[in-house]
Amino acid sequence: MTIRVLIADDQEMVRRGLRRILESQPDIEVVGEAADGVAALEAARALRPDVALVDIRMPRMDGLEVTRKLAGGGSTGADAEALPEALPKVRVVVVTTFDLDEYVYPALRYGACGFLLKRSGPTLLVEAVRAAVAGDSLISPSITVRLLKHVTGARPAAPRALEALTERETEIAGQVAAGRTNADIARELFISPGTVKTHVASIQRKLGVRNRVGIAVHAWEMGYAERERPQW
Repeated sequence: MTIRVLIADDQEMVRRGLRRILESQPDIEVVGEAADGVAALEAARALRPDVALVDIRMPRMDGLEVTRKLAGGGSTGADAEALPEALPKVRVVVVTTFDLDEYVYPALRYGACGFLLKRSGPTLLVEAVRAAVAGDSLISPSITVRLLKHVTGARPAAPRALEALTERETEIAGQVAAGRTNADIARELFISPGTVKTHVASIQRKLGVRNRVGIAVHAWEMGYAERERPQW
């Protein structure tokens, strides 16, 4: 399967660099580019990409609003007038310069599947796109986990879950927050990857989050991830 990617960034040089990296992969195709947030929504509506790489700071509409609209799918109010056809639900990976920016927390809450720095390099970029399509999230020990620690460290405790997590689910939530894949968790806990996947789905349902990034945010807030935090 070819992964269809939309690149939204106001700098042409950045878009060109991202395109070059992605199109070097046999399973990824860049189907469009956008230089601002409104153009990104229009391109997503017309092209129906699988993944959108979205910069935070863009003219006309910033990356946070683009993430909220695309990761949630659909359009309302002024969007409905400007874009009469419903927006598709698109997996969003935020790619930005700012590692400790106040925009990180809402981007993750709005459903971003990953958060990368522009200096992260080609390998992480490609991994993030593939992870998003697989229904996973790239939680890089050197980037995303550090961002999560920053944005959750000074925040009050999260509201109680709609349904309490079991002891095993709490353990797995901590592993997710530490950036471990289903296969990693399965090896660590001596269970099958399928069982891990079932637990992750249950955790998402109980917490009311869209993806693994949402699980990680909750785990950092509640302290589940403390014992799993990587050592640098």
